Formats: sequence, structure tokens, C-alpha cells
Amino acid sequence: MANGGYDLNLLIPLRALLEEANVTRAGQRVRLGQSSMSSALSRLRVAFNDELLVRVGRDYELTPFARLLLPQVQATVPLIERVLTGERLPEPTTARRAFTIMVTDYGVMRLRPALAAVLADAPLMQVDLMPLPERPMESERDLITHDFVITVPGTGIDGPHLPLLEDEYVCLVDAANPALHDGALSFEDFLALPQAVARFGRLHYTPADRRLRELGVDRREPRVTTSSFLPLPSVVAGTDLVAVVPRALAEVLGPPTGTIGVPAPFGSVPIALNLWWHESHDADPAHRWFRERLAAALHADLAATASPVERTTAPPEG
Repeated sequence: MANGGYDLNLLIPLRALLEEANVTRAGQRVRLGQSSMSSALSRLRVAFNDELLVRVGRDYELTPFARLLLPQVQATVPLIERVLTGERLPEPTTARRAFTIMVTDYGVMRLRPALAAVLADAPLMQVDLMPLPERPMESERDLITHDFVITVPGTGIDGPHLPLLEDEYVCLVDAANPALHDGALSFEDFLALPQAVARFGRLHYTPADRRLRELGVDRREPRVTTSSFLPLPSVVAGTDLVAVVPRALAEVLGPPTGTIGVPAPFGSVPIALNLWWHESHDADPAHRWFRERLAAALHADLAATASPVERTTAPPEG
């Protein structure tokens, strides 16, 4: 910092202010009252000769300088804390850490064996699974305030990531649905059937949603709406409803409910789930171990459960 020396006590409020882009939330995060946090912001503005946060309507935005400063602060503060406290980096498998992961219920279903393997290797680690945000991720805040986001590309998120798994969408119907002919559903029958649709938030479209919108198919007024994929097999069972779900979900939950997944008559739409994180975590050995171990455990589980045909046609890892 400039102007009158360095006050390391301001580093923690500085990081919170830049990451939260909100004085009230930053104060709650570091347990400082509104007046104390406002005072810290005033001192930081003087030290850096920059406003850092500016009001835009009822919200705050980071100044261009603050946006440049943020990744440097995120990388530096943990290192300074360890130096000042004499803390030695623990082995990742013995570290007491809690990781937050934003993920859908379908992602949890697919990741369950891999997560179990990771937690078995690191018994002091904790995982907090949270839903995806209501709106597409238009900024870095979701990545900054959470360790990981597991989602498909095209949701407004960008940055470092690892590919986790691939799937495709199918149409889910009751096994006795009269619209089925030789185990298939025509595009005309798909349009004629009442729809059951999973909604993940305002303006949040799945790859299947985007394909259907390209074809001019309007599903904005479905017969049934759910907030996730998992209830859809039970909702569709015994009805003439049709839903669009990932193939793996239909294979797992279809038999117990009497529903089946059939090829989508609007063409194959792939699902690619990625594990995303913010670049400020790259220097954190426990964070790096967790993401690499999770990806490795998932790929091992997928290889072990794949059919012989899938094993011979699957692309190499990495």
C-alpha cells in the first residue's frame, strides 16, 4: 500500500470488500460492524488512491484498478497469513478444510462414488453441496465465494476447469405411453405430449433447452414444473407426460418408476459437466489435491462401470 506505510490489518477487510463488492456483506464475513468496515474502506481508498468500490444504482461495482488488484490479493493474503502465524502447510489428506461446491442434483448423483472416495482419503475434509445460482453466472462472484462450480459450459462461467463426465439428453416417458412406437418417440408426438420441465432458475437454460429454442419449440408453459431433474421420473410415471433428462438419470431412476428414456427426436444433445474454480485457488495445495483427486476418482468409477463398448470407444483421460 502507498501513503504512510503498510497496515497488514487492512488486508483481510480488503479481500472481503473486493470479493463481495458490498460493504455490508464484507463486514458480516469478517465480523466487523458497518461503521468499522466503512472506516476500513476509507483508509484503503487513501492508501491506494483509488475508490475501489463505486455505487451503481443500489449496488457496488469494483473500479478497474480494484479488478486488477483482486487476484493479487487473493494469491497474497493466504501466504502472508501463513508467514505471520508460522503455519506449515499440512498434507492435503490430513488438512481440516471445508469446500463449497455449487452443483445440480444430477451432478451429485453422478459424483457420489467419487466424492465418497475423496472423503475416505481425507477424513478431516468437509464438503458443502449447494444449488446453482438462480441466474446465469455473469460475474466471477460465484467462483470467488465458492470453491467449485460443477456445471455445463455456456452458463456465463469461464476460467480454469477440469472435464468430469459426458452424457446426453433423452426423452423420459412412462413405459406404457401410447405415443411410443417400437421404443421410439416421433418429433410430432413429442410436441403433442404434455411437458414436465425442470427449471434451474431465471434465464438458466440447459443445452437441451437451447436446442429446442433453436428449433422454435416453446416449453415456457409446461403441464408440470420441477426445480431439479430427480423428481421427474416419479412425476412422469403413470401419465402421458414427457420430460427431457440426462440418459444416466433415466437409466438409474427409470426402472423403479416404470419410466424409460428414449432417444430424443430433436437430435443428440451432449452434456459435458466441468469442474470450475477461480484462478486464485491455484496456489492452494489442498484445493489442487481435492479437484485432481475428485476428477481421478470419477474417471476411475466411470471406467469401472462402463459397458465393454463404452470402454473401447471412450476418449483417453486428460
